[in-house]
Amino acid sequence: MMNKLNIITQVLAILILFSCSENMENGSDASSESGIGQGGSLATFAIKGDYLYTVEYEKLKVFSLQDPQAPVLVNNIWVGFEIETLFSYKEFLYIGSRGGMYIFSLENPEEPRNRASVQHFTACDPVVANDTLAFVTLHSNSNCGNNINQLEIYDIKDADNPVLLNTRGLIEPKGLGLYGNYLIVCDDEIKVFEIKEGQEGEVAFVTSIDKEAFDVIIQNDLLIAVGNEGVYQYTLYKNDNTFLVGHLSTINF
Repeated sequence: MMNKLNIITQVLAILILFSCSENMENGSDASSESGIGQGGSLATFAIKGDYLYTVEYEKLKVFSLQDPQAPVLVNNIWVGFEIETLFSYKEFLYIGSRGGMYIFSLENPEEPRNRASVQHFTACDPVVANDTLAFVTLHSNSNCGNNINQLEIYDIKDADNPVLLNTRGLIEPKGLGLYGNYLIVCDDEIKVFEIKEGQEGEVAFVTSIDKEAFDVIIQNDLLIAVGNEGVYQYTLYKNDNTFLVGHLSTINF
């Protein structure tokens, strides 16, 4: 069942990423550079311009898409052990592993450069980021080897020296995503936190969605949550004082 769900997550992310590419070609910037996440935090690939980046157990692979009909492998970079996830934001790749987070920069898109890494307890580790902060969830799981269940928040303004600002205990957090200055985390339910301006590393609980999911994909005001029992779509609304969630549809497995 989990393999099936992982495939569904990856397919949804692929569709959204290619949709973003088309929107950008038409003059609409729907990329994560607006501060809104694209692929899910459990994704193992990212498309940036003419390149596809993928991760597997130990390596980061770079494919040229200059001929979309015939992708070409142009680089194969050793990162570390037990690599799990890949998230892209602007000119950086954030790679999650069971032992830590790696930050690679893309000044040369064919040769990503390892700028920094942070280590933590052995735990499953998805990551998302914006201009100044990276958010990592660690969760206990029979495949991950520890009893740690928490959100970690890093200052990444200096990509060469990420600094842990804060941790927040949760039930069993998994995938997560960014919606402007809100962080959405898959925990025992889908939880929404406000990222507090002027209080670096602080987040405040806002609301929750009574569904269990293991990852979220956010595109503009659309939230897609993928769980063991189905895929759920929601519309997100926000203004100065209110955050609302509207249910759109459910696909049950």
